[in-house]
Amino acid sequence: MQLDHNPSTSTSASAAGTANVSPATLRKVTFAASAGTVVEWFDFAVYGFLAPIIARTFFPEGDTVVALLQTFAVFAVAFALRPIGGAFFGMLGDRIGRKRVLALTVLLMSGATMSIGLLPSYETIGIWAAVLLTLARSLQGLSAGGEYAGAVTYVIEHSPQNERSRHSSWMPASTFASFAGAALLCYLLTANLPAESMDSWGWRIPFLVAAPMGLIAFYIRRKLDESPLFKEVSESSAATHTPLSATLKKQWKPMAILTGYISLTALSFYTFSTYMTTFLSEVVGLPSELVLMSNVLALTFAAVIAPVIGRICDRVGRRRTMFASSVLLGGLAIPAYLLAGGGSFANALGGQLLLAVGAVTANVVTAVLLSEAFPTAVRYTASAVTYNVSYAIFGGTAPFVATFLISLTDNKLAPAIYLTVIAAGALVATFFMPETSRKSFEEEDKAVRNAGK
Repeated sequence: MQLDHNPSTSTSASAAGTANVSPATLRKVTFAASAGTVVEWFDFAVYGFLAPIIARTFFPEGDTVVALLQTFAVFAVAFALRPIGGAFFGMLGDRIGRKRVLALTVLLMSGATMSIGLLPSYETIGIWAAVLLTLARSLQGLSAGGEYAGAVTYVIEHSPQNERSRHSSWMPASTFASFAGAALLCYLLTANLPAESMDSWGWRIPFLVAAPMGLIAFYIRRKLDESPLFKEVSESSAATHTPLSATLKKQWKPMAILTGYISLTALSFYTFSTYMTTFLSEVVGLPSELVLMSNVLALTFAAVIAPVIGRICDRVGRRRTMFASSVLLGGLAIPAYLLAGGGSFANALGGQLLLAVGAVTANVVTAVLLSEAFPTAVRYTASAVTYNVSYAIFGGTAPFVATFLISLTDNKLAPAIYLTVIAAGALVATFFMPETSRKSFEEEDKAVRNAGK
């Protein structure tokens, strides 16, 4: 495996597409993409953090493990629909532009999330409560399918060639920050409301917050222009757009390699950001307040180090960063769970911080790879499908599989062993991934157009 690479010798912006983007515009673009990403993943995070209460609210009383599994099954439904949303919004984004689609996805997500906060309970309308919850989660999944890949595409298509990871790293930073914000809000509610009040109406507040947040993000995104690379490719290719079948046929190899690697990104992210709260409260037995506070601190740490890792990724290259994340997660998953299972606040925080470094590294390099692996004309579609297929299989199922494995084996280290196995598979995928940090989008797009003539 050839890992020697020094992308710092690359030109900063070799062609007209990104060379004409001013630093002020790039900052606005990054902020707008990040704002929408915060809204999108705040909404997803709240569901995971409040899973035990949601289980009691929307499913009949009985076995708490069964109710929790049902709740995580609905959590996974949203991820099952993400590849469909990725294909739909990806093709739409490659046809009408990144900016318009990103404005649409944030409105759809915030509306679906707000509706969860307004749903009646199982006690009120019976099984229809679970049906409506599933429908709302499905809408969340469809919109999320077009959000993340579109946001990083939009930012990277404005970024200088040797600073792509630096700027795209604000997307995973925003994702971790949104999870931290959601955890903090849940912590404040849990710490300051009586348990009865939290179960009856307090849990609804984080979901209702989505409405104003979504409107603000929509307004910010509507004020920006389309990406220069998309404009250039769209104008040169006239009204010709690549159908999904052709994209899959031509891009199957990089999509397959990336799927193998992003399986680790997805599993590590939701193990670290979502399932750990359930593990610490339901398996370890820590009080909810301590669990959420440790999670807030760990997620804040993750958000802070993401831009740092982005700069490192630009300096050392993508393959080295992929390799490092696979080794970190494969080597530290079991120690992290052992430490987190110690039963104290310090143990909980320490275990999460061990997972954080590898999870952040994987997410940062994934963000930039999603755009660098594909040409502009099909970038949104190919990256969205690849990303969301991986997250549907390994991300959305992470809490369910972890809960099931512990229930099946009676071994609280089972989720860590699962993560270690997936890390080994991601390490193998690294050997097949070409180094992409030197790639010039403009030259690649020109070659694609010439090949089509």
